[in-house]
Amino acid sequence: MHDLVIRGGTIVDGSGGAPFTGDIAIDGSTITRIGNVTANGREEIDANGKIVAPGFVDIHTHYDGQATWDQEMAPSSWHGVTTVVMGNCGVGFAPAAPDRHQWLIELMEGVEDIPGTALAEGMKWNWETFPQYLDALDELPRTIDVATHVPHGAVRAYVMGDRGARNEAPTETDIARMSAIVEEGLRAGALGFSTSRTILHKSIDGELVPGTTATKEELIGIGRAMGRAGQGVFEMASDLKREWNEFEWMGELSRETGLPVTFAALQSIAKELPLDEQIATMRAENAKGANIVAQIALRGTGIIMAWQGTVHPFRFKPAWTSIEALPWAEQLSHLQDPSFKARMLSEDNVWPESDVLDLLKIVAGGWFIQFEMDPDFDYEPPAGASIMARAAAAGVAGDEYAYDLLMKDEGKGFIYFPILNYADGNLDFLETLQRADDTVNSLSDGGAHCGTICDGASPTFMLQHWVRDRARGRVPIEHAIKRQCRDTAVLYGMDDRGLLAPGYLADINVIDMAAIKLGKPWLAFDLPAGGKRLLQKAEGYVATIKSGEVTFRNGKYLGTHPGRLIRGPQREPMALAAE
Repeated sequence: MHDLVIRGGTIVDGSGGAPFTGDIAIDGSTITRIGNVTANGREEIDANGKIVAPGFVDIHTHYDGQATWDQEMAPSSWHGVTTVVMGNCGVGFAPAAPDRHQWLIELMEGVEDIPGTALAEGMKWNWETFPQYLDALDELPRTIDVATHVPHGAVRAYVMGDRGARNEAPTETDIARMSAIVEEGLRAGALGFSTSRTILHKSIDGELVPGTTATKEELIGIGRAMGRAGQGVFEMASDLKREWNEFEWMGELSRETGLPVTFAALQSIAKELPLDEQIATMRAENAKGANIVAQIALRGTGIIMAWQGTVHPFRFKPAWTSIEALPWAEQLSHLQDPSFKARMLSEDNVWPESDVLDLLKIVAGGWFIQFEMDPDFDYEPPAGASIMARAAAAGVAGDEYAYDLLMKDEGKGFIYFPILNYADGNLDFLETLQRADDTVNSLSDGGAHCGTICDGASPTFMLQHWVRDRARGRVPIEHAIKRQCRDTAVLYGMDDRGLLAPGYLADINVIDMAAIKLGKPWLAFDLPAGGKRLLQKAEGYVATIKSGEVTFRNGKYLGTHPGRLIRGPQREPMALAAE
């Protein structure tokens, strides 16, 4: 008798091979048989007419604080994710000198829009060094497995203090100490090192992330720690300024260490290199023996704007400033007042000093690229669905239409603004990238951008939009599953998962593709200290299984916690002999 048997499903095993019908037997935490399973299971799941696929592996998240207190790990766990890699973009909470706790919180709050009050209340800070942080993560069982990078920002501040925080140049001794800390972290179990080199990433006080302006010597000097440890991925978010020659040093580091370097590849107004040039330059380095991998997003990186969110189009109006500090009930009362509305619409914006002022102006009036989030919202909206187009059809100005839209549902309406990675009213440019061997599906930012972005649902979007509903350029399900499971796992050396085969981890999703559907986003205030976050559920997940235990059934959290901390690369299991 097996512990669990999944019967009669259409198995999409993560290899990229054609789907086939069969059963899956699970004993303990691993898959023991696939095909025709004759023995009974102590528990059985009828998967007839359903897709059976590996659990999703999300390699770009920011659960660094949340993972220390939260066992459910929402919202990623709601969307079939069974493994996450966090500590991306150079921000995290270890190493952490005792007098740097608040500084690290403010850095994360500014860069990733995670409420600082929630982090301050939720984290116990029962660590200082990076290995001690891993030990703290190891103490809490959860629904999913977690792995992490060593973050550049925390390392720089730990070694250099205020000099590091201010992005001053390090000495050779500083670089050697940082490299030693990174090596220590990798040997303790980190899966890589991360850095940020974009002006969009700033602390709550407007300071750039430590390491943003780091030289090639610093980056390669630290990156050599991976070579000494013999494992790890170097992850980077960057503006890719031409004078920085990012791909040159990425290629040099990869060739020297023999390890992968990965970067966020986006069509972005913040990047000097267009996306096609990013990919071409990467491939030129790879042709010379490097292993650089582009992380791509499958939809526009979109701000979801709301009155209670972090951003909305009227935040620079004096009328809004006058009520910004009030409780929501009082804000809503003002917003519902026709005279207050007229006042706000008549006012000019008061712009702050900012090096992204052009972007702020689009936030406050880019009606041509902002969209109403109606029921069954299409995240690939055409220009004809913009606020500008709908306002013209309604015979009103764009700002009035946007105001009324935000007032829907008692002031809980949403506007979608695909700020990055959305070109010419479609996502056609992503079709060929999804089929490339040097790219990987990523950039969900799960756990981050709590008041602005809701992309932890990316795996569900992939299934609903790219596999099932897209009118053109659909992706075969076997390819999509491989991209989100096996490819992401192998990049980070987690060779024991992302594939349905005997001996592999029993991380599995049973999916009703006819029912798969993103829910309507909502703002919850359920983080510690009442911190807010955008959440989005999904329909269509019949069951999610982590290490052989069912964690969710039909979207319901079962309170089981088989997830653990992943320490270092995970060896690919030997397939069991077929009986």
